[in-house]
Amino acid sequence: MEMREIKQLMRIMARLRGPKGCPWDRQQTHRTLRPMILEEVYELLEAIDQRDDHALREELGDVLLHIIFHAQLARERRAFDLQEVAKELAKKLVQRHPHVFGRERLKNPAQVLQRWHQLKQQEKPSRRSSLDGVPRHLPALLRAQNLQKRAARVGFEWPDPSRGIPAKVREELRELGRTRSRGPAFSRELGDLLFTLVNLARHRQVDAESACRDASERFARRVRSIETHLAKKGLKTTDLTPLQLDREWKKAKNRIGRR
Repeated sequence: MEMREIKQLMRIMARLRGPKGCPWDRQQTHRTLRPMILEEVYELLEAIDQRDDHALREELGDVLLHIIFHAQLARERRAFDLQEVAKELAKKLVQRHPHVFGRERLKNPAQVLQRWHQLKQQEKPSRRSSLDGVPRHLPALLRAQNLQKRAARVGFEWPDPSRGIPAKVREELRELGRTRSRGPAFSRELGDLLFTLVNLARHRQVDAESACRDASERFARRVRSIETHLAKKGLKTTDLTPLQLDREWKKAKNRIGRR
């Protein structure tokens, strides 16, 4: 995108926020926009998953809108503006790619990633823990995976993950099975099991958040398939016995496969 389009967006946003602008836009703050940008990011992820370029372009625009909006709010507070955001980002990209803009030589993506984290740590000396900087508001599975990655870099790692993690999963399952209550104890043991499963996913190079999202989508497709199939017969899922519903589930799996 050329600078004139960026400047045009900034002028539009400034007018929307101006005295004769939009009442809704003028009312917004960084905090009121917070849930909206999160929703836009998830819509962007959906467009990526669907490999829909038209939707991808539109959703990227919606995310850009929020960046412009937040920069305008900061400009009004005389904190910073979009130009300063871009300047800081450009500086960061150059500093964290010394193998491109400097004389360092890195041979593969793993070395690049390791160097990136080293440089990031040098830029933020105020961080006391290796876990500092992992946002608390990330989705739970994603946060668990990021915390585990950070901890692994400073030695909190399984000596033999191929044996240790499956054994830990079995241990957590046994502990969960021994917990009869539905209160805090059960919630704690269930959390331990989920956290261990995320660790297993990490060592198998699987993104736990994406895996769970995909499983949810498969479940939703199968349920909808069953509902559609039964509706043609004038039936609902509540009309079936558990055994009949299980049979329909297996048929749905065969109809739509593992998609």
